Amino acid sequence: MDIQSLMHLLNAQIQQTTFWEWGAVLFGIAEVLLAKVNNIWLYPTGIAGTAIGIYVLMIAGLYAESALSVYYVVMSVYGWIYWLKKRGHPPVSISWSTRNEWIITLLIVFAGWGILFLLLKNFTASTVPVWDAWVSSTAWAGMWLLARRKLENWILLNISNLFAIPLLWQKQLILFSALTLFLFVVAIFGFFDWRSIWKKEQLINTNKLNKWNIQ
Repeated sequence: MDIQSLMHLLNAQIQQTTFWEWGAVLFGIAEVLLAKVNNIWLYPTGIAGTAIGIYVLMIAGLYAESALSVYYVVMSVYGWIYWLKKRGHPPVSISWSTRNEWIITLLIVFAGWGILFLLLKNFTASTVPVWDAWVSSTAWAGMWLLARRKLENWILLNISNLFAIPLLWQKQLILFSALTLFLFVVAIFGFFDWRSIWKKEQLINTNKLNKWNIQ
């Protein structure tokens, strides 16, 4: 595909994009940017974007993809509640995943991959069930880690993004492939930003402990 054909395809994609599609994309961008700076508004923003996305996918007849998006809404609500915890308590701090959390993460990735593959292969007309299932299962695991404020969420989400970019390109969804590339870059910076926040929190906690021991 030459540059002229690529620009023509991109222009056609933009012209065919509906108001609701733009809304879902913009909310998706806002969610990732808010997650990058560890802002709790990422959850209501993500819920709004995903809810619009479900509507768009239903109208397009992509019922399986629409059903998968329900998971993102559920995980966003779970993450919102988990972060806030009880009234008057501080929000959940950023941390690294424990061994048990890694086991759950890997179960989500590989069990989800197998289940989604079987569903896509047997109940849909998907031409890329293996690839599509992998993108979804790794994203599921990343969302679970994000909900629990785990640093590794960015790694799992970017594994999903890395495979989603060429998948979307292959399906000639150039605009969404470019969006996913943007999310991939943001997630890289998000990981390092979260790590910096974690280091500062560790330093503050260490200083508090040292003061307590001196007293």
